[in-house]
Amino acid sequence: MIAKNNRRRGATLDDAILDAAWAEVAEQGYSGMTLESVAKRAGTSRPVLARRWPTRMKLATAAVGRYFALNPITVPDRGSVRDELHLLLRSLSDRVQPDLIQLVFDMSRDLADAGSNLTDVRRELSDGEPMRSILRRGIDRGEINPERLTPRNMALPTDLARHEILMTLKPLSDEVIREIVEDVFLPLVRRDREGV
Repeated sequence: MIAKNNRRRGATLDDAILDAAWAEVAEQGYSGMTLESVAKRAGTSRPVLARRWPTRMKLATAAVGRYFALNPITVPDRGSVRDELHLLLRSLSDRVQPDLIQLVFDMSRDLADAGSNLTDVRRELSDGEPMRSILRRGIDRGEINPERLTPRNMALPTDLARHEILMTLKPLSDEVIREIVEDVFLPLVRRDREGV
């Protein structure tokens, strides 16, 4: 038992719980993860854990969020939206391991029971910053017409990438990335130029 003067609080305790939840998901899968097992692994009590994350689904989502925060995707300026989007989609694909894909399917029942869906989970996990940075640079370079950017268009490359991964249960191929970026997205948002 942890001595009272060494009791973890705040972010330290939250991180320990989320690390324990991630380890439980990795070892037991979502269906085998319980609030009790996470509390035991984290060295805390179920009531302490439940005050922060009242359901297994909320806890698993937070654990994935911590994993993403510890493994962020950054896309440097490569001089073209095309190249930067290729890198973003490759990085997204490489980060999504089979365990994460299985987690999505395993959580679906709890999501439905809670009146939630994968779009809600995505909002909790990502603020879309890498995509916004790429598009800002593209506008500054004159590659992207800002009047053609809508929330749906801006989400299209990553939405199509996620869809492909979930439907095929495989990483994105170079050809799929090329199609998403060059055949679908860029024609929608590219700035028209003379002779192009």
